[in-house]
Amino acid sequence: QVYLVESGGGLVQPGGSLRLSCAASGSIFSINDMAWYRQAPGKEREPVATITSGGSTNYADSVKGRFTISRDNAKNTVYLQMNSLKPEDTAVYYCNADATSTARSRSVYWGQGTQVTVSS
Repeated sequence: QVYLVESGGGLVQPGGSLRLSCAASGSIFSINDMAWYRQAPGKEREPVATITSGGSTNYADSVKGRFTISRDNAKNTVYLQMNSLKPEDTAVYYCNADATSTARSRSVYWGQGTQVTVSS
């Protein structure tokens, strides 16, 4: 089993910044793509940013130029640096990992989510 734990959420004013972290632990053999998703109240969960094991990234149009995804493969950790935050960025942010366990079972794992609130 692979576990994902997010941290770094909170309340920030518009224009401010936050850095989210997501650490993977457990019976990890390898981690492929990692990603951040978000879900605002009354809306469906949507992808925010993805990063491959090699470091290639992709972003939702709504966050391009403001958010940066990165990862530390040695620490099995993915980050999301969020700058110039807007009220519409308010959501629960979820970490996602495509991982293979030591039992050679490949699956997609989710964290429990961390709340980000952008408000004055």
